[in-house]
Amino acid sequence: MDFQPTQEQDDLRAGVRALLARRFGREALRAAVDRAEAEGGAAGRGAGCGDACRGGPAAGEPGAVDRGLWRELGAAGFFALRLPEADGGVGLGLAEAVLVFEEAGRALLPGPLVATHLAAGRVGGAADGTAVVTAFDLGDRPGGDGGAGAGAAPGVLVTHLTEADAVLGTGAAPPAALLSAALPVPSADPLTPLHRVPPPDPGPGPHARLRDEGALLTAALQLGSALRTVELAVRYAGEREQFGRPIGAFQAVQHLCSGMLVRAEVARTAVYAAAVGADAADRAGGAGAAGFGSAAAEIAGAKLLADRAAAANARDCLQVYGGMGFTWEADVHLHLKRAWVRAEQWRTAAAAEEVLAAELLAGARQPGREGASYARGGGL
Repeated sequence: MDFQPTQEQDDLRAGVRALLARRFGREALRAAVDRAEAEGGAAGRGAGCGDACRGGPAAGEPGAVDRGLWRELGAAGFFALRLPEADGGVGLGLAEAVLVFEEAGRALLPGPLVATHLAAGRVGGAADGTAVVTAFDLGDRPGGDGGAGAGAAPGVLVTHLTEADAVLGTGAAPPAALLSAALPVPSADPLTPLHRVPPPDPGPGPHARLRDEGALLTAALQLGSALRTVELAVRYAGEREQFGRPIGAFQAVQHLCSGMLVRAEVARTAVYAAAVGADAADRAGGAGAAGFGSAAAEIAGAKLLADRAAAANARDCLQVYGGMGFTWEADVHLHLKRAWVRAEQWRTAAAAEEVLAAELLAGARQPGREGASYARGGGL
């Protein structure tokens, strides 16, 4: 199994990074955050939730999703990446998709990227970016309480509901039909507005497969954020001086940065391996509407590791930055807040652990099965 990217994959990654640097660099990110905070009122700055605290912008107001950029992403093939060429797509696989989503995570690009990507070929306008599609978790949380817990209002969480043209996993229900019963929920991330809505009737569909794919692509977003915070920490450690020398010369700071790198690289290996395994399962006919079979455990492991890497790296990056890291002007807190939100999307840590436990138990009951899912050939 070859995990080295091909030249075509390197070019794809570089193209997406260049597009995002041009259209959603740091200035655009901070402008979006400031706009969300201004719309949310002065109280949002203290809570760190802003526009999300009141549930997102009303119809016609600017929101976290830049429609122009969304269409540019569609024209570049971001959403149609895995659609067959015969259907107007690019015809690539999950191995390529995780690379472009990693870049989106690195840039902290807001919006329901995963849902719109999964909706390509299912919802009109999703493939070319003319439609914004959000999604439910499609059954990841038992009991349909949306992870609310005891005593909380029942329902499931949906991101960017007021900005969406469609909601994946609701059958034919349009977003407007859901808004009347939707309750705005405070969000840690100023660019991810949340609503809680009654549990939907998803109707027939490949929900298990979509959940696996959504978990893997979300893991790739987390991976990009984890790698970016390594870059931020190392750069700051080389620039910030204390006692006449860069703080990166001190062993305690070096240990923090090296630990961040190890977490990110372990997560990268898991995400890439899961993507290769899922593509191989597809080619072998082992993936279908019910999910990716044994490759689902690889995806669950990748999501678990990427979630932990994104959150822990952001915390350690804050530590490297010291008091500066806790200021509103630094970007580190945005990575931490987005990591917290993504960790609750598509597959939570508890759900991933259950999938892994079930796979380990099945392997223990079937001698010779251990590691079978990693025996498939493939390349990144």
